Amino acid sequence: MSAIAGNMSITIGSYYLAKFNDGKGMQLGKVLGHTYGKVVIIGDGIVGRHAANIATGMGAEVYIGGRHPERAEILRKEISPNLNFFESDNKNIAEMTEVADLVVGAVLLPGARTPRVMTEDMVKHMQAGSVIVDVSIDQGGCIATSRPTSHSDPIYRKHDVIHYCVTNMPAAYPKTSTLALTNATLPYIKKLADQGMEAVKSDPGFAKAVNTYQGFITCKPVAKILNKMEQYRELSDLI
Repeated sequence: MSAIAGNMSITIGSYYLAKFNDGKGMQLGKVLGHTYGKVVIIGDGIVGRHAANIATGMGAEVYIGGRHPERAEILRKEISPNLNFFESDNKNIAEMTEVADLVVGAVLLPGARTPRVMTEDMVKHMQAGSVIVDVSIDQGGCIATSRPTSHSDPIYRKHDVIHYCVTNMPAAYPKTSTLALTNATLPYIKKLADQGMEAVKSDPGFAKAVNTYQGFITCKPVAKILNKMEQYRELSDLI
């Protein structure tokens, strides 16, 4: 689902940049050999990488922010040699977003509320008609001015910046979403059906997906955000 939302973030952002949507009228991509449109992606996980792949494919000037500079070369090899990497800190995010046409919020803390890495003051300094797509909104949003919207009423303006903060973005493409989710989860479903909890015991990665078991919450971030730490137990203590 993150991959689909990442892909969408660029196409949706590009659409709302159009002048007929009261955007700034900047098309993302190359025109007669010249690059137009600056895309700033905050987060280099699955959402961020898919967004960067679409944006660089269109020919836009793309910047992706992450916490680990050593990933820069890996991302360029994976996505495009033209991809620009910046370290995600307050100073860099402020500088990058001030001149961005499209900002994609792609920050994730598994199971926990997303930290707000872009302040309201940063949004105020963006150019009029720019667009924010906060993919992180499903877990609270990573931009201070974000609030949940819906597919039927997807955008609002704050400080003259267009905000697209639709929860469950992949629902716009249910066929692709269903096929992608089935492809990703079916091997685990089969493994669980064949082996039961033994499959979880033998696969630490699989075990991380267990959120509840035998009436207890086994994912600490989930227990914390729900204020139910008294119901938290380590999965290894239960199986």
